[in-house]
Amino acid sequence: MVHSHFCDLENRETKEIAPGVRMRTFWGDRMLAAVVDLDPQAVVPMHTHTHEQAGTVVSGALELTIDGETRWLAPGDTYLIPGGVEHGAQTGDNPARVLDIFSPVREEYKY
Repeated sequence: MVHSHFCDLENRETKEIAPGVRMRTFWGDRMLAAVVDLDPQAVVPMHTHTHEQAGTVVSGALELTIDGETRWLAPGDTYLIPGGVEHGAQTGDNPARVLDIFSPVREEYKY
């Protein structure tokens, strides 16, 4: 990745993390930002990781489950997921875009 203070989202290569779920990532020393695009009917399976995660729905709608609690989120809705807490998501009939921030950096998302 080119070292710059500005990120070129439109020209950043995507990485598929689940069927119909693609991300573009940018990172510094202690955090990683991911713009995640989810196709209609996409599923991010329930999972955990040690990283803290904060996110905001940018467009579309998303059903998010965190630690057994499920909610439908719309643009502007924000969530916080502590490290080690199980979570997963899915879209309905329309696509969605979210911005996720991870701390510390998720090394597997550096590409």
